[in-house]
Amino acid sequence: MKIDILSLFPEMFDGFLKTSIIKRAIEKEIVTISIHNFREFALDKHKSVDDTPYGGGSGMVLKCQPIIDCLKTITTKDSLVIMMSPQGMTHNQSYAKELSLEKHLIIICGHYEGFDERIRNYVDVELSIGDYVLTGGEIGAMAVTDSVVRLLEGTIRESSHEDDSFSDGLLEYPQYTKPYDYQGDKVPDILLSGHHAHIRKWRHQMSLLKTKHKRPDLLKKRGLSQEEIRMLEEIEEKD
Repeated sequence: MKIDILSLFPEMFDGFLKTSIIKRAIEKEIVTISIHNFREFALDKHKSVDDTPYGGGSGMVLKCQPIIDCLKTITTKDSLVIMMSPQGMTHNQSYAKELSLEKHLIIICGHYEGFDERIRNYVDVELSIGDYVLTGGEIGAMAVTDSVVRLLEGTIRESSHEDDSFSDGLLEYPQYTKPYDYQGDKVPDILLSGHHAHIRKWRHQMSLLKTKHKRPDLLKKRGLSQEEIRMLEEIEEKD
């Protein structure tokens, strides 16, 4: 996969590209990630990329010319152009899986008061990472990139993300490691039983229980099978 990110602050990505899973995926040539400063495409001597809004109002608006000219140099027939925008649909695990099947992603990071509306004529998808305001789209672009790259074949073992929260519409089950007993708080004995079928069932029950208590909206959206309803009732009776 190839990912191109348009940003006025490419230095924000320095650590991101040189750390952990992203770094390994780049080194293994699973993904190529390039950062483009669209200020370089500005035509005036001051390299200005924003201006005051028509109609009045506070703040500055990103001009269409630098961004569109930058897009024209990297867009191909395989490109999916994403604009990070609070007006976009909220990114989630399901959409990350869809994006992981694309050959080429282009992500545009905004700044200031927003984009000249005409830029949207060159955009395929608008994405948000939540209903809050950030200084720019760089953090959102990193979040989307990370969520996609970790799903690419060869980046991590498939079993490492199969049980992640949201992978099947549920929150992840509780995880434990040594010591077995920490100040009287013990690891559930079933995890030491060696009975893998029972462990899988318990983990699924815990995922259902966690999701019901912490994110009931996910259960409502996902729905439960009759078997899962029985599993949930069983574990709640024990509690």
